[in-house]
Amino acid sequence: MRKSTVLLAAALLCACCGKNNKTDEATALLQQLRNTAKSGFLFGHHDDPVYGHTWYLDTNRSDVKEICGDMPALLSFDLGRIEFACGNENGFAAADTNLDKVPFDRMRREIIKHYENGGVITLSWHAANPITGGGSWDIGDSSVQTILRGGSNHEKFVQWLDNIAAFVNSIKTGKDVKVPIIFRPYHENSGHWFWWGAMHCTAEQYKELWAMTYERMQQKGATQLLYAYSPQDITDTGNYLERYPGDNIIDILGCDQYMFTDREEYIEKVNADLSAITELGETHNKVIAFTETGYEGIPDSAWWTGTLLPLIEKYPISYLVVWRNACDRPEHYYAPFNSQISVPDFLKFYTHPRTLFLNDIKNISTK
Repeated sequence: MRKSTVLLAAALLCACCGKNNKTDEATALLQQLRNTAKSGFLFGHHDDPVYGHTWYLDTNRSDVKEICGDMPALLSFDLGRIEFACGNENGFAAADTNLDKVPFDRMRREIIKHYENGGVITLSWHAANPITGGGSWDIGDSSVQTILRGGSNHEKFVQWLDNIAAFVNSIKTGKDVKVPIIFRPYHENSGHWFWWGAMHCTAEQYKELWAMTYERMQQKGATQLLYAYSPQDITDTGNYLERYPGDNIIDILGCDQYMFTDREEYIEKVNADLSAITELGETHNKVIAFTETGYEGIPDSAWWTGTLLPLIEKYPISYLVVWRNACDRPEHYYAPFNSQISVPDFLKFYTHPRTLFLNDIKNISTK
C-alpha cells in the first residue's frame, strides 16, 4: 500500500449498543477518528464531488482526484437553506438546493456513496437569519434570543431543525443503516460575521442554542450524529471554553483558521488554535480537528508542504478540511486543479505518510 492504514479493531470493540445514545456506526466513527490521529489526519474538501473550478454537477468528478488519482478521505457539505426545503417522504424535495446550489438529493447520494467506499462526512450549516430570512451574514438583528424557548421565532426554528433531522435520517445505505455524520453548526462563533457570533448573543444564549439543537436531534432519532464545535481565532483555552456547549454534547473540538496574505500571522494563529484544542482534547478526552482552513487561490506554489504540513503535523488532529472550489467565482478555490501552480507540491503532500486520502481508509469497515 502507498501508506499504512489506520486499524479499527478498537472501534469495533467500542461500538456497543446505545452507549452515549449514539448509533453503533457513530460510535465506531468516533473511535476511527481517535485511531486516525495516532497515524495521521484525514484530508477533507468541501463540496468536492458536486462541482469544481470549471464544472458543475458533473458525475464522477473531483478536482482533487483529477490531480492525485484519489478522493479526499472526508467530504464536507453545507445544509444552508434546508430551512426552506419542501417536505415529502424523504424530508425535502428533489428540486431543493443549498446556498451553493447543490441539490440536497445529490448531496444525499454522494454522502451514501462516499460512506460505502469507506469515507467520512461532515455537514456544516450556514443557517438563515430567522428574523429576516437573509443569510448567515445578515447580522442586523439579534436573532438568537428570538429562537430560544419562549422566543417569537422559536417554533419556526424548531421546524428548521426538524428539516435537518428529516434529511440526515433519510441518508441511509441499502441495508437501511443511517450514515454517521459529523454535524458542525454555529461555527466561527467567536467572530462577529454570523448572526450567532459573540457580538450578537450572550455565552449563555449560545449554549442554550446548542442544547436546544442537540435535544431536538435526539428527539427526532438523529442519533447517528457526532457534534463538532469550531470557533475561530482562539487566544487560549479559557477563551475556547467561554461558549463551549459542554462535554455531554460535543464530540470533536475543532477550530477554523484561514491564511490570507500574511504567512507569519497564519502560522501564529494556527499554532495558538491547535495548541489550545490539543490541551483541551487531552483534559476533556475529546477528538480534535482542523475543521476549516485554506489559502484562497493558493498563490504559493509550495504552500502544502512549505506552510500547511509542517505547521499541523505536530498536532494530533484527526482531520482537516479545506474549503470549496467555486465554479462561478474563478478566484475562489482552496484545492488545486489541473494546471494550478501548487499541483506538484500537493502531490508531495498527498504522498506524505501522515496525509490520509480515501484509498488509505476505504477498505476499513466502520460497522
